[in-house]
Amino acid sequence: MEKLVYITEEERAKCQKVADAFAELYKMENIVVLDAGRYGFVELKYYKPPHGFEDAITFTDSVALFEDLWEEWLNTKLYLLAKGTPLLEKGYKGIFESLSKEKQSELIVRKANFSKAAEIYL
Repeated sequence: MEKLVYITEEERAKCQKVADAFAELYKMENIVVLDAGRYGFVELKYYKPPHGFEDAITFTDSVALFEDLWEEWLNTKLYLLAKGTPLLEKGYKGIFESLSKEKQSELIVRKANFSKAAEIYL
């Protein structure tokens, strides 16, 4: 029986760069991205002992992986900025809009930095 391959070697290398670029996210949140061989890359989220991760998403496209990890990183940062304040009730969009233009710009620049590190050009 022939084993199917779901990700090209080129896309595998790109996904690895994306996973490496977001290394700081894995320290901030219960998230990890692993190379799953011929299946692509798997993002494991929200570890809860004793059962393990609540969410597992497989990626075979580096841009999709980048966008997902960027959203996770941004939402985590916004949550940490609003934690313990009434801003939390506004949701992520409301928190972002409540920030100073300088702080908003700083967060958006981080996306460009991640993009450069991952060699993903949006």
